[in-house]
Amino acid sequence: MPVKTLQIPTADGTSDAFAVFPDDGERHPAVLMYPDGFGIRPVLREIAGELAGHGYYVLVPNFFYRHGPAPVLDLPDYIGEEARPAVFARLMPMIQEHTTDRILRDADAYLGFLTAQPEVAAGPVAVTGYCIGGLLATHTAAAHPGQVGALAAFHAPVGAAGPDNLRRITARIHFGHAGTDLTPEALAELNRTLDAAGLDYTSEIYPGTVHGFTMSDTDAFNAEALRLHWDRLLPLLSGTLVGG
Repeated sequence: MPVKTLQIPTADGTSDAFAVFPDDGERHPAVLMYPDGFGIRPVLREIAGELAGHGYYVLVPNFFYRHGPAPVLDLPDYIGEEARPAVFARLMPMIQEHTTDRILRDADAYLGFLTAQPEVAAGPVAVTGYCIGGLLATHTAAAHPGQVGALAAFHAPVGAAGPDNLRRITARIHFGHAGTDLTPEALAELNRTLDAAGLDYTSEIYPGTVHGFTMSDTDAFNAEALRLHWDRLLPLLSGTLVGG
């Protein structure tokens, strides 16, 4: 399956990225996939490759490109409890600098680039994301309601997008939350906001999970929850995207 290394022009420079898609000469529905805060690394390439194997063109940008090309952080092969403090000490300033204005400027560039690729089919696109990438995906869907047909976010602080942004979304939604990220009461409050906005969504806590449960190179990984993530994500995409 082809993997392209790409350079995406943005309002603030050039974002490096990669894309994975079926090698069949056809056009395929597009998915913009935002990484988690640890960024592009082998596990993200695995997830993107598996998704592409289901018939999608998957674009994964390095949204921390302002700090350099991926990998922006020098990460250990396995991110366990001992490694986390040092990693987060370097990561948090970059997250704090990644303002909503930056998110929205980049989203414009990423979607424009994605839909112009010759391997991408016409029609609505999907945005997905993990951890902070899920928040970026949510902002992207809110800013492009006529273009984004499906939104999925996993162990992500989606509520930080704010009720006004959530109300702008027209995409079908799945939010898969970690058990340590929000309480059942907080989930109920978020879901009331989604209900009030009249959104077509599912939003649930994945049992027995901690933040980061999809990432097999961390001590947060939960194999059963990763399977549930695929069970939720694939039907969402196939039921929304043309040709999916």
